[in-house]
Formats: sequence, C-alpha cells, structure tokens
Amino acid sequence: MATIVHFEIPSDNIERANKFYNGLFGWKTEKMPGPMEYWMFRTGNENGEQVIGGGIMKRQQPQQPITNYIGVESVSEYSKKVEKLGGKVKVPKTEIPDMGWFAICTDTENNTFALWERNPKAPRTH
Repeated sequence: MATIVHFEIPSDNIERANKFYNGLFGWKTEKMPGPMEYWMFRTGNENGEQVIGGGIMKRQQPQQPITNYIGVESVSEYSKKVEKLGGKVKVPKTEIPDMGWFAICTDTENNTFALWERNPKAPRTH
C-alpha cells in the first residue's frame, strides 16, 4: 500500500529552521550533496527506530506548503491515476540521480503532494 515515505519543509532561512526542528524534536540534519541546498533528517519512534525521513529546503515560492512524498511502484502510472481522478500533475516525473523519481501533484482540493518511486539500485538512506 502506498504510504508517506518522506516530507519536505520549505524554509526562508535553512539554518534557523534546522535549529528550530533540532531544538523541538531533536532532528539532526545532514547537508546533501548537489547543486541545491538540501538538508535531510530522520525521525524515530519511542524505541529509537526510524519511522520516516524528511528534508529542509529553500522555499521556492511564497506560499509553498510542506510536501508529503507518497511511495509508489511507478510514478508514471500513478501520475496517470492522479489526472484520471481529477487531480493535476504540476511537475512531471523527474529523476534524482542515483535515488529515484518524483512528480509533484495536486489533488481535487488543490492540496500539494508528491509521488516517489525509489530506484531499486539506490542505497537505502531512510
């Protein structure tokens, strides 16, 4: 079953956001390599087991919301389903080298979410 596998928090000041979430929840962030400033973190449960991962990125647009990434077997197939059910694909299938593919969508209520297809050859980071 498809489930949330990652979430992204947009930020105007990444250092300030990292400090806030570290202080509030104890999330430790790690800068990812690449051309975009992107910091990853992992969340855990009361037993210390990793539950879900997330990222903090520079805000791309003024009203950019937190985006939940839903893990699916095929971004292409689910993108077709989104449109068939009345949603919209705002950013078509895009590759993140050595990790997988995503598409940014909106549902029928104009809520933003993303589809995520993990590259089976990619190492598990979370």
